[in-house]
Amino acid sequence: MNPVMNEVKVLLSEVRGCTHCSMHLPHGTRPVLQYHPSAKILIAGQAPGRKVHESGIPFNDASGDRLRDWMGVTKEVFYDSTQIAILPMGFCYPGTGPSGDLPPRTECAPLWREKLLSRLNNLKLTLVIGEFAQAYHLPEASSSVTSRVEAWRDHWPNAVPLPHPSPRNNIWLRRNPWFAQDVVPALQQRTAEVLRGE
Repeated sequence: MNPVMNEVKVLLSEVRGCTHCSMHLPHGTRPVLQYHPSAKILIAGQAPGRKVHESGIPFNDASGDRLRDWMGVTKEVFYDSTQIAILPMGFCYPGTGPSGDLPPRTECAPLWREKLLSRLNNLKLTLVIGEFAQAYHLPEASSSVTSRVEAWRDHWPNAVPLPHPSPRNNIWLRRNPWFAQDVVPALQQRTAEVLRGE
């Protein structure tokens, strides 16, 4: 194994063994991510939900089905870590609150995010999903998810701000038909180009 891959293997072992937030996580620690330094696409999400926590597979739920549709990729491609990295803002399921899942734990990103991002040297496209990922990756943009997504061309072709693909966002998607009409086809085309190496 070359030195870089050995370094990555050690880092991933540390990330997957992290228990830093264990006292704050009602369902315990189970960091969920997908990573290889050769990945061309980064999916920057929020935090795993309950089903993902149980399976240990990122976006192994209805949100993942919709996200794969938006990208125009199969499960086989989606789960190829040499093509697509999946790094949520919080790697562990934060539990639920009165209106859905709690926000990602704030301790996670400072501990691990830059160490992982700095090794993604082939990155061509970042999908920035939801409020917390957008605040981190697109800090200069407007504070509203809707306005960030409306201004998706400002970050094109290297990044695309997206609403969360959760079924909880069905109302948002109905109210904003331009997303399916304009953003999704462009995202599918750009995803295909990146995966072909263009």
